[in-house]
Amino acid sequence: MQRIFFSLGAGFALLSVATGAFAAHALKTRLSAEMLAIFEIGARYQMYHALGLIAVAWAFSQWHSQLVLAAGWLFVAGIAVFSGSLYALSLTGVRQLGAITPIGGLAFIVGWFLLALAALRSQ
Repeated sequence: MQRIFFSLGAGFALLSVATGAFAAHALKTRLSAEMLAIFEIGARYQMYHALGLIAVAWAFSQWHSQLVLAAGWLFVAGIAVFSGSLYALSLTGVRQLGAITPIGGLAFIVGWFLLALAALRSQ
């Protein structure tokens, strides 16, 4: 599992850099400042949690805990829902997409809690 989480983390980090560059160059003149800021928040949180997935890979190699596995999958879900909804909202302007963003944020929060709990419970 550590290879899967490490690979996902590296892949999401790569995509975060690519989407950030895309926003800075291709979207800068096409989106309003507000929508560009929303897009960039999605890229920033994607990068944070891509690095979190790399931490999950390391943690799983140390503890083989179900809590660590759950944290990793919550980070993956959070990236898809949180960052994905912000990308979609900024590109389409459909504000209703923002209603699902907090679900991704909750996945991030619970994932970090579980990762911390796994560390505290480790021997």
